[in-house]
Amino acid sequence: MRGWLKLGVLALLLWAQGASAAGVLLVGDSISAGLGLDTRQGWVALLQTRMREEGFQQPVVNASISGDTSAGGLSRLPALLRQHAPEVVVIELGGNDGLRGQTPAQLQQNLAGMVEQSQRSGARVLLLGMRLPPNYGKRYTTAFAEVYPALAKQYDVPLVPFFLEGAAGIPSMMQADGIHPAANAQPLLLDNVWPTLKPLLKKS
Repeated sequence: MRGWLKLGVLALLLWAQGASAAGVLLVGDSISAGLGLDTRQGWVALLQTRMREEGFQQPVVNASISGDTSAGGLSRLPALLRQHAPEVVVIELGGNDGLRGQTPAQLQQNLAGMVEQSQRSGARVLLLGMRLPPNYGKRYTTAFAEVYPALAKQYDVPLVPFFLEGAAGIPSMMQADGIHPAANAQPLLLDNVWPTLKPLLKKS
């Protein structure tokens, strides 16, 4: 009996340790994967440093994949939630949907599925909004941009209206392809996210 009791206590301790270790899960595309950069330069790596500086010891798990879409993120998310049990899920997806001409309705459906799965797991959610270049046409770009605030309102989740604010369209802040932020833009991206993300974190 004592042996079973000890095993039960040990299991409870391990569960508690795992729960306290859960931190931020970032599900994104090449922008958060740091395409074209040393991974230490990317805004997600800078986020981990910022968190530690401000007393948040939880790990940041960067599950971003270059070229990923909202459909890809939706399919990958259940396994990521089971593996990492995050306290916060940051969703940075949609840019590739837009570049491929995916309908805003499908984007909204996929992101809604990610928000719902994350909330059911007990995680808080942060949405990072994206916008498309004007050459995609006003009607499409407007409908695309409206997906993010609509989801934030529907699910009562915080939103960074435009993740690339201050970098997009500025040649000195972008890599040669004009799509991916350069190394000097990464601290700016972090500053765009941090004021909205910080209130979602708990000191460990």
